[in-house]
Amino acid sequence: MDPSADTWDLFSPLISLWINRFYIYLGFAVSISLWICVQIVIKTQGKNLQEKSVPKAAQDLMTNGYVSLQEKDIFVSGVKIFYGSQTGTAKGFATVLAEAVTSLDLPVAIINLKEYDPDDHLIEEVTSKNVCVFLVATYTDGLPTESAEWFCKWLEEASIDFRFGKTYLKGMRYAVFGLGNSAYASHFNKVGKNVDKWLWMLGAHRVMSRGEGDCDVVKSKHGSIEADFRAWKTKFISQLQALQKGERKKSCGGHCKKGKCESHQHGSEEREEGSHEQDELHHRDTEEEEPFESSSEEEFGGEDHQSLNSIVDVEDLGKIMDHVKKEKEQQEEKSGLFRNMGRNEDGERRAMITPALREALTKQGYQLIGSHSGVKLCRWTKSMLRGRGGCYKHTFYGIESHRCMETTPSLACANKCVFCWRHHTNPVGTEWRWKMDQPEMILKEAIENHQNMIKQFKVPGVKAERFEEGMTVKHCALSLVGEPIMYPEINRFLKLLHQCKISSFLVTNAQFPAEIRNLEPVTQLYVSVDASTKDSLKKIDRPLFKDFWQRFLDSLKALAVKQQRTVYRLTLVKAWNVDELQAYAQLVSLGNPDFIEVKGVTYCGESSASSLTMAHVPWHEEVVQFVHELVDLIPEYEIACEHEHSNCLLIAHRKFKIGGEWWTWIDYNRFQELIQEYEDSGGSKTFSAKDYMARTPHWALFGASERGFDPKDTRHQRKNKSKAISGC
Repeated sequence: MDPSADTWDLFSPLISLWINRFYIYLGFAVSISLWICVQIVIKTQGKNLQEKSVPKAAQDLMTNGYVSLQEKDIFVSGVKIFYGSQTGTAKGFATVLAEAVTSLDLPVAIINLKEYDPDDHLIEEVTSKNVCVFLVATYTDGLPTESAEWFCKWLEEASIDFRFGKTYLKGMRYAVFGLGNSAYASHFNKVGKNVDKWLWMLGAHRVMSRGEGDCDVVKSKHGSIEADFRAWKTKFISQLQALQKGERKKSCGGHCKKGKCESHQHGSEEREEGSHEQDELHHRDTEEEEPFESSSEEEFGGEDHQSLNSIVDVEDLGKIMDHVKKEKEQQEEKSGLFRNMGRNEDGERRAMITPALREALTKQGYQLIGSHSGVKLCRWTKSMLRGRGGCYKHTFYGIESHRCMETTPSLACANKCVFCWRHHTNPVGTEWRWKMDQPEMILKEAIENHQNMIKQFKVPGVKAERFEEGMTVKHCALSLVGEPIMYPEINRFLKLLHQCKISSFLVTNAQFPAEIRNLEPVTQLYVSVDASTKDSLKKIDRPLFKDFWQRFLDSLKALAVKQQRTVYRLTLVKAWNVDELQAYAQLVSLGNPDFIEVKGVTYCGESSASSLTMAHVPWHEEVVQFVHELVDLIPEYEIACEHEHSNCLLIAHRKFKIGGEWWTWIDYNRFQELIQEYEDSGGSKTFSAKDYMARTPHWALFGASERGFDPKDTRHQRKNKSKAISGC
């Protein structure tokens, strides 16, 4: 056998494959092409089947990934309502909002910010598809409430911490409603604005403009903070319904006319929810926006809010200067609006009593007079009409409580005291900016309304002789509510009182020193000394004036030069101002008052405007102890009288103790003679507090066995008096 033949047989197949390699390559190519075509057909058929089974609305929202059908249909998975409240108002609003959200068949959770840890849980809202609502109140000095303090601190620090970044909360949706009081203009709704700003700085998306509730019923856009919230809630629920359907109002670009923003319409979202590119574009468009400066009605766009601190091309300086000029004109226009905000369309000043204020005060038993005054029947008037005891003014100064009219020519006040008896339903302000009624009309209607209320009290148990006496007003307590000395015609009003032989007891909150100096003589002038240090006065009275402490001190100095009877009124609030004895003693030397009334604070029930509780009310024994310690520091004064039922004591200057007897009472007939002589002389003939004093009866003195009872009272009357609730 030939070896070469065997070798040829071995290589001949390989040679044949090599010769025919083109046909082999062609076969492979055809096979791969057929496989690809088959796969395309299979996928096309699968997609067509899927399109038949999925609604068109869901198809429009599909992303490139594979997401379940149920997830694609959910645009809002629920609502979380966070609240920061000091007195319960924000918490109450949270409950009301939760009920409205529940009606949309959405799960809702109410969360106290005090119990919420943003470090652990806030990031979860980026992907949760929840809408987060923040109801936050602004407390003293523009600070957050105690319950929201930690959350706000964390949010502020996170917003400026580079480790979090501008996209930390990207994907989170939120809305903010702030609670505040526009009387405190420098920090009105500051917490709400800050929370809105900090969330935006962390990349969260605001679903609607911030709402601002105003406790000042005069300036409130809708008449009260409750009405402000209801209006905002209605808009929020409408927006929430749109979000449920996958719709969202477009952001305003800042080019629309005020109040006519065409872009604020319901419409389908033009960009895909998961589009990273569109998200970035949207974020860049809104980077120049300043949501924390937006109003409760509008949001402003980016172009008009470019930072002037950024680098500007020289060629663009003209545009920038035009912008600055326009902005300055807008500021001047706003300031002009602010100056005229107290006037109506005809240029006349507005009435102080708004419909909402009228409703609130009427419910409290006020008889309102004109546009800014009121009168109310004191419960001690009712008590004395029945033949029972009178108020502490009866014990200290001999006032006949059933003949005393409690009124005010100004319902407005410059303080928002924590122990306000009227729960802050009255307006506040630092100057008179309302329509003014004439004092003749105010006094006439005040007496008529007072008499009508006395007539309505002609019921079994009322003493006939005291009822007849009660129809003639003999005393006027200008301490009902508000700040009477703010009334521009207060001196004319006082003269009218004296012409009617009515004594005057005027109370001021020590914020109007010039008015105190210019005040005509009154029977007795009070200054409320609610605290003895700047910090505690700020905490308790919550004054509107920025220079409140200097005004307070100047008011006490103005009191020192008054020749008629002057009184410091100290209201003790346990744990707040009862430990300031030395400071109180220094204030006494500053104003040198004739008398010092020391009274435990009266708790008038829960109020949304105050954090006062029964725990702040001192026992009578504690008030007595405080008075003893204070008297030890002011040697020219002694304890004179006591009215245990009002938890009140009277400290008097020793000049009213003559021959070992106290003369704290007032000779009202003699006062009327003196004031007439003063008027006849044109103010040249003055008189002093000692010129119309009267001897204090034994039963009214401190330490007397009667403890403030009138000896004419029967045993039954004393028993009823001992059950009297402290107040008035």
